Amino acid sequence: MVEKTQHSSFWPSLYEPLRAVTARLAEWIAPPSEASSDEEAYHIAIELPGVAEDDIELMVQDDTLVVKGEKKVEREEKGRTWYFSERQYGAFSRSFRLPPDADSDNIRAELKDGVLHIAIPMKKDTTPEGGKRVKITKA
Repeated sequence: MVEKTQHSSFWPSLYEPLRAVTARLAEWIAPPSEASSDEEAYHIAIELPGVAEDDIELMVQDDTLVVKGEKKVEREEKGRTWYFSERQYGAFSRSFRLPPDADSDNIRAELKDGVLHIAIPMKKDTTPEGGKRVKITKA
C-alpha cells in the first residue's frame, strides 16, 4: 500500500511541467478572446500581442469567421548570451460560428494595442414572423 502512495504522488509531479507547457501551447494556438453583442452588431476581441497586421488573415467560410495568423521570430543573436526566453512564436487559428442574422458582407476589423477588434453587423430583420413570403407571379 505504501508503494501505491509513492507512485500516485510521483506521477502527478512528473506530469505537472508537461501540463503547464501544454496549457501555454493551447493558449497560443487559440489566443484568448471574448465575444459580446449590442443592438447593432456582434463584437469579438482577440489578444494578439506582437503579431503584425500583415500576418493576420480574416475570412468567412461556410458561416464561420476564421482568424489565422503567425507571430514570427525575428531575433538576431550575434554576440548575445541568452539565459531564458518566455516569448512565444508560431501560427494560430480561431474559428467563430456566425449566427443566422450576422451580416458577413460588412464585417469590420481593427488591430489596436495588440488586440484585434472585429465587428459583425446584424442584418435588419425584414422577414415577417413565422417565415418568408413568396411572391406569386402570373403565368
